[in-house]
Amino acid sequence: MVSPATLLGMWAVWGDRAHRAIAYRNKGEYHRFRFVAAEDVYICPAGEKLAYHYTTEEKGLVLHRYWTNACQNCTIKNSCTTGKQRRITRWEHEEIIDAVQRRLDEHPEKMRQRRETVEHPFGTIKARMGATQFLMKTLPRVASEMALHVLAYNLTRVMNIMGIRPLMTAMRA
Repeated sequence: MVSPATLLGMWAVWGDRAHRAIAYRNKGEYHRFRFVAAEDVYICPAGEKLAYHYTTEEKGLVLHRYWTNACQNCTIKNSCTTGKQRRITRWEHEEIIDAVQRRLDEHPEKMRQRRETVEHPFGTIKARMGATQFLMKTLPRVASEMALHVLAYNLTRVMNIMGIRPLMTAMRA
């Protein structure tokens, strides 16, 4: 069985990647490092530059690796890393995540509005399903099952808003 959260993660691939990247960035002291796009470097809390070294691909994500060797003599090394040097991994589309995070920081009320409007249908659909898992297996079948749940939700909303007679009249036209 595939859970609704897994399916939504499959549909919104960049959203899932963004979520993972934000979760990674919020781990530890990462937020104290500032990225300078013009120079393609990170600046650490001590003012040292973490230079770009190489690019790799992991799990379908193109990642850039940055580090510096100045950590060994740094006075605040213990607050940044337990290793020989601090290494930072940056996703190739991280500027999108930065823009989204900036918008959220500037307008925190937007997240509340999203919770109030967008997430309600998913909670209703989940409650109507009676479980947290889909009955079908394989992505095409699960996608069909989800489409039917969304269709049923939308029809219910239209009937509640317009009424059954106007809906039937509009469907016959």
